[in-house]
Amino acid sequence: MLKRIHTEQLRLGMHVHELCGSWMDHPFWRNAFPLEDPEDLQAILTTGIKEAWIDTDKGLDVEGGEAEETISAEVESVLAQADTAGMREQRIDTAQEAARAVMVCAKSKLAVTSMFREARMGKALNAEDALPVVEEISSSVLRNPGALIGLARLKNKDEYTYMHSVAVCALMVSLARQLELDEDQVRQAGIAGLLHDVGKMVIPTEVLNKPGKLTDVEFELMKSHPAEGHKILLEGSGVSDVALDVCLHHHEKVNGSGYPDKLRGEQISLYAKMGAVCDVYDAITSNRPYKNGWEPAESIRKMAEWSAGHFDAAVFHAFVKSIGIYPVGSLVRLESNRLAVIVDQTTKSLLTPVVKVFFSIKSNGRIVPELLDLSKPACRDKIVSHEDPEVWKIPDIHELWSGLPAKSW
Repeated sequence: MLKRIHTEQLRLGMHVHELCGSWMDHPFWRNAFPLEDPEDLQAILTTGIKEAWIDTDKGLDVEGGEAEETISAEVESVLAQADTAGMREQRIDTAQEAARAVMVCAKSKLAVTSMFREARMGKALNAEDALPVVEEISSSVLRNPGALIGLARLKNKDEYTYMHSVAVCALMVSLARQLELDEDQVRQAGIAGLLHDVGKMVIPTEVLNKPGKLTDVEFELMKSHPAEGHKILLEGSGVSDVALDVCLHHHEKVNGSGYPDKLRGEQISLYAKMGAVCDVYDAITSNRPYKNGWEPAESIRKMAEWSAGHFDAAVFHAFVKSIGIYPVGSLVRLESNRLAVIVDQTTKSLLTPVVKVFFSIKSNGRIVPELLDLSKPACRDKIVSHEDPEVWKIPDIHELWSGLPAKSW
């Protein structure tokens, strides 16, 4: 049985099923492991992670804790609060924007790679160089946020740091518009997202891409990247206070367990709270050298589970509205016993997106793809769960939602 407990309740002999937080917050290369080493227990207690899931069938139990069913109900309650009026209407559908978004991603990656490599060589950064990139990303997100955000998630392991910056920029722009910030504030949020991880340029590549558990020294080195990035930006030109703030504080948490300054609640600015949500979402949905990313819909639910301690509630709800409870690219099971992929959001409800139906569970085979708008009154089908494409052996899930061949992105 899975049970969520406070990390202070962890004891040797337990089986850790999952630590409740992004894997950026701890030095372990895997989430599930038997807790046998006292050093591992101490490492968990010093990370700031407050809760963990244990598997009582594989290790010791403890009194108290919360069962999986209780947490699932809490998560659905959090997501239901986000599923209210106020969702933005996109201008064009995902398939139309996807081809343009591929080119925007490619150009943005080249620009960010160039800027960050210059920072690695000690050259002063000029924030104005980022403006054309942010404008192109912002325009694509305005036309359709799902296309570019979905494509930016499909980064390979070698280009993670650069494409992560592009993805966080897009997520920040989308979230800023959902929060109804003005266009200058949207632009500032986008620049902050693009530059938030520049401090990783001073982290040795072998530590950034290490395919295993980090040592205590390596983990502390990784945690230095916000402060190092802040130094780099201070030495540059045209860098706004917003970009400086987000760079330094995007790993702060509302419960005070973040870093580097352990800020709490209202001590954290709106932009830094936005950066925290956007940074975590892209990180946990992306493949890394040591871990494959979670599916988009699963990631939203994980973040909802952690949201009380990690994220500002209003910012998290706005973020969910901006990308969906089932983000573009998510695989879902329908009540009709078919599989579908999310291709667009609708304004009626986050629970009734536009899907592309392509697989019959009953016959265990592909069917002729069909677009279905679940928000239409005449539509009697609905989503009953999110699914894992690997379990269903769906290798072309990204081609299905984007309408593009794999070689184009």
